[in-house]
Amino acid sequence: MRTLHPVSKGLAGNIDVPGDKSISHRAVMLASLANGTSRIDNFLDGEDCMATLQAFRHMGVSIEKKGKQVIIEGKGASHLQEPSVPLDFGNSGTTTRLMLGILSGLPFFTTIFGDQSLSSRPMDRVVKPLRKMGASIDGRGNGNYLPLSIRGKALKGIEYKMPVKSAQVKSALLLAGLFADGETTVKEMVKSRDHTEKMLKAFGADIKTEGLAATITSKTQLKATDIFVPGDISSAAFFLAAAVIVPDSEITLRKVGLNETRTGILDALKQMGADIEIHHEEEIGGERLGDITVRYSPLNGITIEGEIIPRLIDEIPVLALVATQAEGKTVIRNAEELKIKETDRILAVTDVLSTLGAKIEPTEDGMIIYGKTPLYGGKIKSYHDHRIAMMGVIASLIAKDTVVLDDASSINISYPEFFQHLQHIQ
Repeated sequence: MRTLHPVSKGLAGNIDVPGDKSISHRAVMLASLANGTSRIDNFLDGEDCMATLQAFRHMGVSIEKKGKQVIIEGKGASHLQEPSVPLDFGNSGTTTRLMLGILSGLPFFTTIFGDQSLSSRPMDRVVKPLRKMGASIDGRGNGNYLPLSIRGKALKGIEYKMPVKSAQVKSALLLAGLFADGETTVKEMVKSRDHTEKMLKAFGADIKTEGLAATITSKTQLKATDIFVPGDISSAAFFLAAAVIVPDSEITLRKVGLNETRTGILDALKQMGADIEIHHEEEIGGERLGDITVRYSPLNGITIEGEIIPRLIDEIPVLALVATQAEGKTVIRNAEELKIKETDRILAVTDVLSTLGAKIEPTEDGMIIYGKTPLYGGKIKSYHDHRIAMMGVIASLIAKDTVVLDDASSINISYPEFFQHLQHIQ
């Protein structure tokens, strides 16, 4: 339990947000499959990414961690060994879905499991197309829920039209394509985050992208490369939100990833009227990054729907908080994906913000927020979901009274230094 107090003045300062979670996962996976020594700088050592790192250690990969640098001695996929214990993926949906693609093509048996939350999240959206490639996956609900067992075998390439908007499904199939005979093509409905495609290219994979389609073959052995992980824009989002809703605030977030498939949060905030500047832009390893300065701003309600949704799906909880401080109505649609995150985030966001006095209605595929409303104190639940917990903490900054959060431990999944950074700008 954690007691949170409102702030009495504006927030100010610079923050180096932790490394991008999505990129950290993928860097460990591809470096472990590659030949040679890869160095990963600014690695996120949150619990989710450590689950991925530990999985490859269990498969015999030599991995040395020095602070935020990870050094991986890859010997190629053919040198990976059958793990002697079931692999614990904790709370990490990214680890689970992407590793299903890799493990399906490795010539040994693996069992994977996770915590209570992860064990309730559906995996059929990945399992079904992998089975079309020849994967042998079994588990509860016909392979829909962890724990799962994977008997790796030779796979065949397929052409797959994505019925869902999910970078995790796309990535799982492209990673499986590294082990598949022939070409594997994944076609999306809407462009989702493309870190996997960019990183596969950086490691020398035979991958081509055209429009909404990506095609990969197993012809090329991956070669080690060095990776710098930009700051995670999903983590930065909480401080972007804090700056725009706490009067007299100005915060700069440094070296944040600006991949256009992830910057929907910036577009939405600007549309609401937020004062945001981007400077010191550069490109490292195919990924854009830069510094983001954000200031307190009067805001207006907007409608968030359609193609922008995959570009800000993880930021919707904190955007909903921002919307409580915007004049007029904010409508979020086409975000049914929120129901299968660490918790049902539509219901969790509605519950937390309603408890604090916001006027918010859940819908089948999103929510409607009526602003501008004052927020009050109260007891709120984290739902064991890091993004719900951090949203609650940021909400407490502008509450009229103290807020009590039942459990803050989930924040370590993606942002271990969160409270330290929050204190730094107060």
